[in-house]
Amino acid sequence: MSKIKILPEILSNKIAAGEVVERPASVVKELIENSLDAGSTRIVIDVEKGGRNLIRVSDNGFGMTRDDALLSTERYGTSKIFSSDDLFSIKTLGFRGEALPSIASVSRFTLETKEKSDEVGTRIFIEGGVIKNVSDVGIPTGTLISVRNLFFNTPVRQKFMKTVGTETGHIADTVSGIALGWPGVQFRLRHNGKTVKRWSAAPDPSERVRDVLGKDTKNGLHRVAFDDNEISVSGWIAAPGITRATSRAIYVYVNGRFVRDRIIQHALAEGYGGRLMKGQFPLAVLFITLPPDQVDVNVHPRKNEVRFMRQNRVHNLVSVGISTFLNQADQPRMVQPSSSPAADWRENEVMPEPEQPRISEPSPESRGRPLCEQVTETIPCPAPASPDTEPNMKKDEKAGQTPIWQRRPFGDMKIIGQFHGTYILCESDGGLVLIDQHAAHERILFEQLLKRTAGAQNASQKLLIPETIDLCHSESVILEKLIPSLGESGLEIEPFGGNTFVIKSVPAILIHREIRPLIVEMTEKAADIGFSQGIENKISVCLMLMACHGAIRANQQLSGEQMKVLLGQLDECENPSHCPHGRPTWIKWGKHFFEKSFRRIV
Repeated sequence: MSKIKILPEILSNKIAAGEVVERPASVVKELIENSLDAGSTRIVIDVEKGGRNLIRVSDNGFGMTRDDALLSTERYGTSKIFSSDDLFSIKTLGFRGEALPSIASVSRFTLETKEKSDEVGTRIFIEGGVIKNVSDVGIPTGTLISVRNLFFNTPVRQKFMKTVGTETGHIADTVSGIALGWPGVQFRLRHNGKTVKRWSAAPDPSERVRDVLGKDTKNGLHRVAFDDNEISVSGWIAAPGITRATSRAIYVYVNGRFVRDRIIQHALAEGYGGRLMKGQFPLAVLFITLPPDQVDVNVHPRKNEVRFMRQNRVHNLVSVGISTFLNQADQPRMVQPSSSPAADWRENEVMPEPEQPRISEPSPESRGRPLCEQVTETIPCPAPASPDTEPNMKKDEKAGQTPIWQRRPFGDMKIIGQFHGTYILCESDGGLVLIDQHAAHERILFEQLLKRTAGAQNASQKLLIPETIDLCHSESVILEKLIPSLGESGLEIEPFGGNTFVIKSVPAILIHREIRPLIVEMTEKAADIGFSQGIENKISVCLMLMACHGAIRANQQLSGEQMKVLLGQLDECENPSHCPHGRPTWIKWGKHFFEKSFRRIV
């Protein structure tokens, strides 16, 4: 007797349901995507008891004839692909023809639908995958699908369902994620007869973005758009100060499909660079559009993952695009009066949180300039330039007038003094600014080290007596791989046999620092990162540690000239508002805050 048998269709549908229908939210997702494919502009979702008792999705889409309705409940019945070429060039959200029969096999399923040209609609009732009744029904054009008693015939699956509140939360998240990508469609979600959320059609997509992400992001979201002719990326990203503890607030859409993609999330994090604290994730909504044959959407049964044909190309486009935007936008306009209320931070109540670095469109005067060449622990004050050789003089191209002095966001502020030997107090045109001297100097040194590593002349100091250091085997293996790149930054290390290394020279910024703890910390951090992320990331971490060890400390008194030089060097940074670890380098209280605090204004 043969050991191989063909499974009955009902059983194969249940197996497919196990892949497609993970929980009630999976049903909601599949039904909404079908509604969108049908050209719907209004979709209503009703659920009862977290979807256990009922999931009903109605739309005003094209609807189906009786024959098409019957075929749609058959496995692999689809109107969207007809050949293998179609399978690798998907232009719709649904395509495999598995959703409806899979859902119907584990529920009491009712499909009601009508095409515009038909006088009456069709009603199909299926119980556990078996068609029980087909009849005419009077309904408006569109489709209504009711899914009752989900998993009634698979009790094991029922046991894995969570509480009503948890399942309802998953449904709300699913609807929110889809609604965010389709701002022109009206959505309404109701639970046990009560409206949970309603999204009106939004002519301006930013309205839907703020509606879904929350009102607290209203003044912190910024539009981005870039492309490489074939692939385009657009959407919104939040200022670095607005973060979440998880990646749940990162919404990625590939050709309109809401997906969770680690490649894009990694590219986004890389684009933010050192602006995020460890363990924090940005808020972002990104729409990626590319030719359908350049992306495979058929890599997961629930269609929530994709595979790009040119993965590195997409990753680099997102990473470089976000990084470029943030670098340009990160130049603060603290010393320049705002031209409109929208350009300012919103003023708060009597005791607000101080303003932190924000993203705004940079003015031409505040764009990054070449990095400062001086890297010393004591922050020496350079000799003032003569008026004849002033470097910041330039011509106003639009007005065609005589050159004017270029304003510097930090260097032109009036220094008031130091607070607790840790913070530099400054007066700007817009208010009172506090600068964390360690974080600011750390940013300065980090960017100067980056410049030297990229090929500029090294600034290092030979040690009169080379220092030896012994590491464990795993640390020595890592350090050996880092030696060439560390040498470019001025840290010269050579193997000395076994797990011993000799340090012959150090960057100028580390002349008066203990080097042994730094080497150990660098190897430990590099080991945590792992070699899968590439040598560049590990070198970046090493440079961060060098900058941190070399930067001036808190509770270190600075002279007025040293503070002035520090601010001038901060102006030369591409990202002056955050230290390499993501902490802000400055905060600001506007004049309006003080006026309200002292009741000068109401």
